[in-house]
Amino acid sequence: MSMRHLSWSLFMTLTLLLVGCGGRDDPQAALEAAVQQLQDNIEAKSTGAVMDQLQGDFLARQELDREWAKRTMTLLFLRHKNIKVLALGKNSWIDSAISSKGYTEAQVGLSGAEGLIPDSARHYSVKLEWWLDGGEWKLARLNWE
Repeated sequence: MSMRHLSWSLFMTLTLLLVGCGGRDDPQAALEAAVQQLQDNIEAKSTGAVMDQLQGDFLARQELDREWAKRTMTLLFLRHKNIKVLALGKNSWIDSAISSKGYTEAQVGLSGAEGLIPDSARHYSVKLEWWLDGGEWKLARLNWE
């Protein structure tokens, strides 16, 4: 798989995190809301909003940083008029030992299209690590297969 497809996949996979709402008083509900917001921001092609959700030390695959994420999103959003994320299964939880860390694992279907019919689609297993930062869940680590 080319780095381009991997990059595209990664960011589409970011979006994986469908579902979630709730109040800020409940850390689990807030984590799920952050996951949903990430998906919404990716589908809305809002680079700035996604960047706001990334923790300052964000890393994808233990080496790709925030600048890489920004470049990848810019390319992805220019390339596809429509972006959709379908979470086929997801699970989010808060670390029982460190309450300022949360995790999400999901099976995600990602598609991009110039019109109504998708011209590309992929399936990924993604793992996200969230850190509580100033009362907000920020995406700190991202891995995918």
